[in-house]
Amino acid sequence: MAVAVAGMPLVTPTHSPVTVRYRVTRTIPVGGLPYAVAVDSAAHTVYVANRADDMVSVIDAATGTVTRTIPVGSGPSGIAVDSAARTVYVANAADDTVSVIDAATGTVTRTIPVGSGPSGIAVDSAARTVYVANEFEDTVSVIDAATGTVTRTIPVGAYPFGVAVDPAAGTVYVANADFGSHSTVSVIDAATGNVTRTIPVGYGPGWVAVDPAARTVYVSNYDGGTVSVIDAATGSVTGTIPVGSGPFGVAVDPAARTVYVADFGGSTVSVIDGATSTVTATVRVGSDPEGVAVDPGIHTAYVANDGGNSVSMISRCM
Repeated sequence: MAVAVAGMPLVTPTHSPVTVRYRVTRTIPVGGLPYAVAVDSAAHTVYVANRADDMVSVIDAATGTVTRTIPVGSGPSGIAVDSAARTVYVANAADDTVSVIDAATGTVTRTIPVGSGPSGIAVDSAARTVYVANEFEDTVSVIDAATGTVTRTIPVGAYPFGVAVDPAAGTVYVANADFGSHSTVSVIDAATGNVTRTIPVGYGPGWVAVDPAARTVYVSNYDGGTVSVIDAATGSVTGTIPVGSGPFGVAVDPAARTVYVADFGGSTVSVIDGATSTVTATVRVGSDPEGVAVDPGIHTAYVANDGGNSVSMISRCM
């Protein structure tokens, strides 16, 4: 409020805007060629798929140490967590399977055959459904998590890679990484398994992430050096954001309206303000970052550095 002092003019206090900074607070050694990363926020645990070692590294987020290594299928390239069911799903690109891990015991309880070249993988915990993008046959496998069986195979665009789910809307988004004018995102109605929209995006879309609260979808375009912003309600691209070289993994912190993009070519992470669709920070991480995941409870991002055999932990500092 305004403050009056005898003999002095009326003074209105001003408040400086809070500056948000991002920095790497830990670098954690993991297995060979870490490619994808996922977070169980409730258990404060991070899972990393290591392609060269055919295993998953399990990180205690509180201590930043690897507590387990779990053998999985060949060439693990995608990983997703069902926190409610304490289950981890790993897409193994070299043997066309999904490994199902019991998070409590750290053991593989199922191996599920899927399509050719499974890469991206996402879970709808409420519906107990898993979606797997099969890069080399242009399909998505739909897995019933309760039975561990493939219940549907959905044709999508060319070279589907990343996949993300908006559970509230019952929608699945698939980035089709065809390098050219046919670079698209397929929008799937989870209830029917039908593709309801095909949205043109930038060149070489790789990974996709959803901000369900803002009804916004983010797609990293590797060949274009950009991120496409999609309005989920209309299915239209509302912005194209230039980021670093070779953007790959993308993840959202919904509460902070922040998007993290791993720039493979520059060994950096671009931090995007979701409200303004602008890059507000560029953080140097390890060599050749690929996958990125967020723990929204502590506003922390984890980045898999493929060339450095490490995970960079990025903290949000006020």
